[in-house]
Amino acid sequence: MTLGLINANPVVHAKKERVARTEDLHSDVDAAVDPLEIYDFVRDIRDPEHPYSLEQLSVLSEESITVDDKLGRILITFTPTIQHCSMATVIGLCLRVKLKQCFPPHYKVDIKVSPGSHADEESVNKQLNDKERVAAALENPNLRQLVDECLYSSEL
Repeated sequence: MTLGLINANPVVHAKKERVARTEDLHSDVDAAVDPLEIYDFVRDIRDPEHPYSLEQLSVLSEESITVDDKLGRILITFTPTIQHCSMATVIGLCLRVKLKQCFPPHYKVDIKVSPGSHADEESVNKQLNDKERVAAALENPNLRQLVDECLYSSEL
């Protein structure tokens, strides 16, 4: 994926230290989910264009995650590295797949690009939050392979 990079020289930030937790996060089915827990699950997803994590590229942060446990809603807002990022939908798909694997299905997950951070913000947000479009995208073997590479890359 190194040919034709849209952002050939992204700004890379240091990884934050992980916060040690003493309790088993999923021992209690009714336990509340917090933004840090979600961030810990998604921070190491590799960017589709670069050998860096979403955390290292400041595409997302703990502050970009909100949780309403009473309503069972999770909102992740991410910021692509450039306004014309062609991989914004792939990043959103990665986030959605990872959260689907880690959290119970009763959570409603919304994934959006940060306001003003992408030239096609409305279109990207619509694609990422339409169940049929997400399902169709994940049926594409090439796209699914790219998502899997981002989720399970051991290069980080």
